[in-house]
Amino acid sequence: MAILKSEALSFDDVLLVPQYSEIDSRSEIKVQQNLRNVGDFSLPIISSPMDTVTGGHMAYTMSCLGGLGIIHRYNTVDEQVKEARLVKMDGWLGGDKKHIGAAIGVGGDFLDRALALREAGVSFLCIDVAHGHHAKVRYALEALRNTLGTDFHIMAGNVATLEGFNDLADWGADSIRVGIGGGSICSTRIQTGHGVPTLQSIIDCSASDRDATLIADGGIKNSGDIVKALAAGADFVMLGSLLAGTEETPGSIIRVDGELRKRYRGMASKDAQYDWKGSYRSVEGIAHSVPLRGPVHIAIEELEVGIRSGLSYSGALNVPELHRRSSFVRQTSAGQVESSAHIVSRY
Repeated sequence: MAILKSEALSFDDVLLVPQYSEIDSRSEIKVQQNLRNVGDFSLPIISSPMDTVTGGHMAYTMSCLGGLGIIHRYNTVDEQVKEARLVKMDGWLGGDKKHIGAAIGVGGDFLDRALALREAGVSFLCIDVAHGHHAKVRYALEALRNTLGTDFHIMAGNVATLEGFNDLADWGADSIRVGIGGGSICSTRIQTGHGVPTLQSIIDCSASDRDATLIADGGIKNSGDIVKALAAGADFVMLGSLLAGTEETPGSIIRVDGELRKRYRGMASKDAQYDWKGSYRSVEGIAHSVPLRGPVHIAIEELEVGIRSGLSYSGALNVPELHRRSSFVRQTSAGQVESSAHIVSRY
C-alpha cells in the first residue's frame, strides 16, 4: 500500500521572516558562490540547457554577467561542439576567469560527446535527464569518472528526494539539480502523477551530509522565489522561463498578433521531441512563445537587485549566512493574496 507522507511546501506556501540587520548598504552583500573545480561566480544563477534558452551566445553572456550557462544537447555532437568552439575562437572567453558548460545525455554516444566537448574547452558537463535517480545515470557517472578523472566537474539530475541526491553524490556527481515537474512549461506531474514541489525537495535535499552542490531547478517565478530557494539550502538556481525571450536565447523572433515574441518550449514537449528525434512518445511538456524581452543583462540585473534585497531582509551578507539565519513561516491562502499587489483585484 502506498504511504502518504507529510505535506509538501511550494514557494507560494511560505515567506521568509525579516531578521535584525546591521547592513548599511545592499552593495555590501556578496552573492558569490563556488562550483568545485570550476571557479567562483559572482551570481548564483545558471541558465537552463534548453534549446530555447542556452546556446553558445547565452552561455558566453551568462559568464560575462557573473553566472553560468549550459549549452543544450538537442543537436548533433558536431553542432554542440561548434557552439562551444565558436565561443573560444571568437576570443569570447579570453583568460581562465569565464566558463561555459555543456549538457550530455546517458545513452548512445554520450561518452564520445563528453570527450569532444571537453576537447572543445567546456569547463564542466551536465548529465541532463528528466529522472536522474536512475540506473542509467549511475552508469553514466561511473563511466565519465573513469574517463575524465576526479578533477573535472560533473553536474547531474534531476532528483526530488534526499535519497536521490545522496545516491547521485555517491555515484560521482559534483553538483545536483533538484526539482522534478515544477518548470513553467513542464507537464510531468499532470502526465505521470509524479513530482515533489521544488521548495520541499530543496529543504529535504539540503539535509544531505554529502559534499555536493545543490542547484534548485524548476518552479522559480521571480527573485523572491530565488531568495527562498537559496534560504532553503540551494547553492545555485537554474532558470529557464525567467530568461526566455531575451535576445541571447536561441531561435528566431516571430510576430504573433502584431507582438514580437520568441519560442519557449519544454524539451519533453511534442514539438521539441519531433524536431530532435523525428518522433515523440511520452509528452511531458508544452511549446509556447513569450514576448521579446531585450538583452539578458537587463533581466539578470533586475534579479540580482531582488536577490540582494532579499538577503538584506534576513540580515545576511552572503548565501552561507542566509542558510544559517533564515526562518520560514507558513502563509495561508489569505496570506498569499495579501502578499500580492492586491489592489489590482480591488479596482
